[in-house]
Amino acid sequence: MSALSDDLPLDPTLAEDVKDARRVAYCYLEDAFAEARQDGLDSDALAHAALFAAMRTLVETYGEEATAVFAEALPEKIRCGNFTTGTRH
Repeated sequence: MSALSDDLPLDPTLAEDVKDARRVAYCYLEDAFAEARQDGLDSDALAHAALFAAMRTLVETYGEEATAVFAEALPEKIRCGNFTTGTRH
């Protein structure tokens, strides 16, 4: 299952072209991760840095409260496999 397939936008009125832009952006991030791993950076460090950057950007864009509400939904999404691409643990 794609990490973006069940992603609920912070703004439910977003047009389909914004969702497409998110898919393209995800591909760019995957490429950046692959390049950073080739340069010897640890995947865990990359993931933590990416999460921090993402949360910072969401707070800057939507504010603390909207981002916190968005983050509150993440545990259930994780448990349901929304971010799982291979074998589930």
